[in-house]
Amino acid sequence: MPTETVDAVVVGGGLAGAATACHLARRRYGTVVAVEAETPAAGATGRAAGIVSEQMWDRWDVDVVRESKAEYADLAARRAPGAYRTNGFARWTTDEAVAEALRERIEELRSWGVRVDEIEPTRLGRLLPGVRTDDLVAVSYAPGDGVVAPSALGEAFVAEGRQAGVDWRFGVPVDRLERRDGGWAIRSAGSELVARTAVVAAGAWSKRLLEATGYPLPLAPYRTQAAVLTVDGGIPESAASFDDLDLDVYARPEENGRVLAGDGTERFETDPRTFSTAGDPSFVAHLAEVFDARLPGWADAALVRAWAGVCVATPDRRPLVGAVPGAPGLFVITGFNGFGVMRAAGAAHRLADLIAEPDGAAAERLSGVEPGRFGGSLPRFSPKDGFTLQAGPDPEF
Repeated sequence: MPTETVDAVVVGGGLAGAATACHLARRRYGTVVAVEAETPAAGATGRAAGIVSEQMWDRWDVDVVRESKAEYADLAARRAPGAYRTNGFARWTTDEAVAEALRERIEELRSWGVRVDEIEPTRLGRLLPGVRTDDLVAVSYAPGDGVVAPSALGEAFVAEGRQAGVDWRFGVPVDRLERRDGGWAIRSAGSELVARTAVVAAGAWSKRLLEATGYPLPLAPYRTQAAVLTVDGGIPESAASFDDLDLDVYARPEENGRVLAGDGTERFETDPRTFSTAGDPSFVAHLAEVFDARLPGWADAALVRAWAGVCVATPDRRPLVGAVPGAPGLFVITGFNGFGVMRAAGAAHRLADLIAEPDGAAAERLSGVEPGRFGGSLPRFSPKDGFTLQAGPDPEF
């Protein structure tokens, strides 16, 4: 079997994998090879909603989203015009208890430097055509939040990485990853790559790949759904994206006056090999009910397509980014609980810094998301809502 020796191999061609490979090459880490079973952004990245918001619940997440936004804006300007734009993001509720939690979140976010305010519900009507505001008791709005085209950004990172020296190999499924002579060997299609450093950025496939190495981590792939619809008269691309905290539905404007909306998160683990990629009729019906209740101007929206993707949960709803415990040279970036696009670029940059300078300050910049924070245990858990008002594994709101 032919064997090739390289310095680093990145497994996964989604946004996180592409960004990690790109940043390693920029750091001149050596020969960097990135492998992907299909095409760029063929997995969860290509099915993501692409909302990028700093309205998170943890300072680390806010900082990483901010770093990601800056990189996406720069990359889009150079390689993918239109792949990043700022349109603002609103969250609202009709529930007084939820409103109190929302106001607490606004105050904390503002203390972290996030541009977010509570606004009058009547103002929301100017930001989002067709919305009903008469019963809303609290609305937050962050004008600097935006949306991206995840697939276009994934392609841009591939191009950027290739220019920096990444050797991209698509259509190369990984049959096995194992320790070999102080490094890591990847077997695929009758050949082997041996690298001193391996990065698992395989999204929903990361759990199975890590289990096969003998270094499992607490991960749970789960299915979530989204749809694109057309609204009579169209929705301007400048309209705000939103998250309805009561009805658990988000939406963002798409090109050509369309709307991308979603929720449909399943609270149990799924198998990425066998999950249904089609949107469920019950999910589409729920969107129709939400539009009828909250966005009466969208009540007659016509379905263009609905689909499902697989995200990855962790026990505490925080990602796993860093060194795999007990496995020298093995790193992971996964478990973003449905918000990988928001954090991929910033997290990948920090991970590449850690790999290139393990004794530097990079480890502190990944504090709280280290893969070894569960102490080697594999707790049983179910996927939970990712986008909440409160931190912790079991938020009330």
